[in-house]
Amino acid sequence: MTEVDTRLNEIFLAHASKRQAEVQAKNTRFVHYTSAAVAASIVRNREIWMRSANTMKDFMEIEHGINCVVKAYKGPTGDSFRNELDRLFPNLRARLEKWFDGWVSTFKYDTFLTCLSEHRDDEDLLGRLSMWREYGGSTGVALVFRNNVFLAPSQVLRVYASPVAYLRPDTFGDEFAAMGQRVRQNAAFLREQGEAVVDAQVCNMFRFAVVCTKHPGFHEELEWRVVHSPSYEPSERVIRAVETIQGVPQNVIKVPLKNYPEEGFVGAELPELLERIIIGPTQHPRAIAGAFRDLLSQAKVAEPEKKIFISDIPLR
Repeated sequence: MTEVDTRLNEIFLAHASKRQAEVQAKNTRFVHYTSAAVAASIVRNREIWMRSANTMKDFMEIEHGINCVVKAYKGPTGDSFRNELDRLFPNLRARLEKWFDGWVSTFKYDTFLTCLSEHRDDEDLLGRLSMWREYGGSTGVALVFRNNVFLAPSQVLRVYASPVAYLRPDTFGDEFAAMGQRVRQNAAFLREQGEAVVDAQVCNMFRFAVVCTKHPGFHEELEWRVVHSPSYEPSERVIRAVETIQGVPQNVIKVPLKNYPEEGFVGAELPELLERIIIGPTQHPRAIAGAFRDLLSQAKVAEPEKKIFISDIPLR
């Protein structure tokens, strides 16, 4: 990103900018907890499926995000932000509200997600018990990924990784107040960028606030969401298909694990993306480990046996 892009993100996407900087500084990895069957499909097909927000287990969280945004924006703590928008450009606030009203249902019903967690170093051998219980089922597998591709400032796929903000409507209001202060402090800089640039930044902030805000009770998940909204930002490099998941036919977005080096998008192919596989508590850990050894070999991952670890958390 350019210095201008970085500064714009620090003004309008302060939480995401801070979390991205922390992850980059610590070289934090990401992990996807899922079933062995889904993990095997990812490795075999070299693609990750994104599911519609309204078919996922926690689909009501999008409603939570909308509730936080609307209540905070219209409430007393949103006053300073609204006022600063009025001062910055005369019609910006009106356009933002019209844009939001027109697109919010699309973000609710036509957003596709894949969920990751930040992976801590002390979880390399065991994984995280709460995540095994919630997402692993009886044959849980954790795919641990290097962070490069998720932090890449690229629009190649129109698919974006963003940290989840764990907020309630009242604490979200504090974020609006702080943003209003940042807009005021950077007003001259923002006017230099022009109305269209600032307009796009504010809309982007609202979009990710809706789809990446979650109740504070889930904070231990350390979640990041990989987000794609095909109606809002279509992409020819992802595949829309109908698949049956747990007996429910549904639309999914398939994201190929493929590099586009000519456009600066690298680190997405399996041998460089996958750091390790952790087999969770299950009755058949050795069988699952053997299957993944063969799948990794077929995917041209070097020394696959060194990438596979069996968690010794007891099965209950």
